[in-house]
Amino acid sequence: MNAKQTIEAGKAILGIEFGSTRIKAVLIDEQNKPIAQGAHEWENQLVDGLWTYSTEAIWYGLQDCYAELRKDVMAQYDCEIESLAAIGFSAMMHGYMAFNQDQQILVPFRTWRNTNTGKAAAQLSELFNYNIPLRWSISHLYEAILDNEEHVGDIKFLTTLAGYVHWQVTGQFVLGVGDASGMIPVDPATKTYDAGMVSKFNELIAPKGFSWQLLDILPKVLVAGENAGFLTPEGAKRLDVSGHLKAGIPVCPPEGDAGTGMVATNAVKQRTGNVSAGTSSFSMIVLEKPLSKPYEMIDMVTTPDGSLVAMVHCNNCTSDINAWVGLFKEYQQLLGVPVDMNELYGKLFNKALEGDADCGGLMAYNYVSGEPVTGFADGRPLFVRSANDKFNLANFMRAHLFGAIGVLKIGNDILLKEEQVQIDRITGHGGYFKTPGVGQRMLAAALNSPISVMETAGEGGAWGIALLAAFMVGNKQQQSLADYLEQVVFAGNKGVSIAPTAEDVAGFERYIENYKRCMPIEQAAVASKQ
Repeated sequence: MNAKQTIEAGKAILGIEFGSTRIKAVLIDEQNKPIAQGAHEWENQLVDGLWTYSTEAIWYGLQDCYAELRKDVMAQYDCEIESLAAIGFSAMMHGYMAFNQDQQILVPFRTWRNTNTGKAAAQLSELFNYNIPLRWSISHLYEAILDNEEHVGDIKFLTTLAGYVHWQVTGQFVLGVGDASGMIPVDPATKTYDAGMVSKFNELIAPKGFSWQLLDILPKVLVAGENAGFLTPEGAKRLDVSGHLKAGIPVCPPEGDAGTGMVATNAVKQRTGNVSAGTSSFSMIVLEKPLSKPYEMIDMVTTPDGSLVAMVHCNNCTSDINAWVGLFKEYQQLLGVPVDMNELYGKLFNKALEGDADCGGLMAYNYVSGEPVTGFADGRPLFVRSANDKFNLANFMRAHLFGAIGVLKIGNDILLKEEQVQIDRITGHGGYFKTPGVGQRMLAAALNSPISVMETAGEGGAWGIALLAAFMVGNKQQQSLADYLEQVVFAGNKGVSIAPTAEDVAGFERYIENYKRCMPIEQAAVASKQ
């Protein structure tokens, strides 16, 4: 079938992901190729000191995104979306959405960005002997209890953004295991909430006398491939206000953006991983066994099929590089030279390849905001050099490219050096890798591992959740998710790989030692910031 016939036959599959600045819809065909898309831009709001999106913004954004998808389908294929083979919903993970028995939200949605949960996260990390990040749902819940918030006694349902949207359009209060692992830790053996931690939490809050225990209010956990319900008539109307979309479409388990990123980069198999590097960066490494102990800078989540994943999340990545490139753009304009930003980035990034392996001693801290992995609550971008360093453009650009992934290296050194985690393949995606070969080579040096980049990685999480929906309805051979992605979706395509050179690896090691030594300079800069 061509794309038009696929859509008209109701065989296309829809994935929708709620990102922090954009809601994106991707329609794929039976070969898992994107054939249409829609998007809606949105922004979070600071309400009473907490970052949130209103439920009105969630539904308006979803409906506008779907309307844009319909428009794209009409423009390209001159047809309507009447039915679909499957749908999947995904969203930014963690956070806090609490509802009463009438399914009314009790307090505005508290997103992953909020950091008011420090006391709760610290106490739970100690209780569970497991790193519980500030942004996890259990941290938000316990902080609300510690703060004696009145609404807590009325909680009947607690879920994530993806879980909420799925629940409202299917009537099923469920969550994919990857997203669930950002609420409270998941046991990879049972593929549901860790029973020991659930029990400890119930004992902890027992003196409060709530009418609920933890499992009473959490969504049921499902793994990739399981059916998570069907689009209800009310759900169809909430998604497609034009009324064309029919009810009864199967919907896959709702997932978090970390899981869909793993799927979109074919990185759900053990000993594989992916690095997303744009405004912020994070790495996801799929483990063969649990780590020997908890680490504050490493979050433990799971793949959409329940394998344990070590995540290093960094708040900053390319923003400082972008600011410097903007300065070079101004200089070009001052000379009256026309500016092509793609060409400018390309030339500057490629210039970095000519630099010394250790950047000639130059040092860059890309801390536009705080950086939890290195212990900074606030940040100040900083470029540092001594009088004797080799100060030239190649080393300057290389230092900033190294600096953009310096924190990522520090976190991953724990996995690779202390825990001896074995990795066969890491896939990179995001703006850091846009100039072919440059970001790849830098990351390969940082992690001392080959780095692959795929053309399809740019399709992102909406494509990833569409693939999970396809896996649910199209896995005729009953393959594992890893095998399905490897053999059906990617068909052996591992992308273009760059292996590290010994010289680059040694140079990055010297750079990062200097980086750590100079951290008091960054601390002083932050302390003096008014």
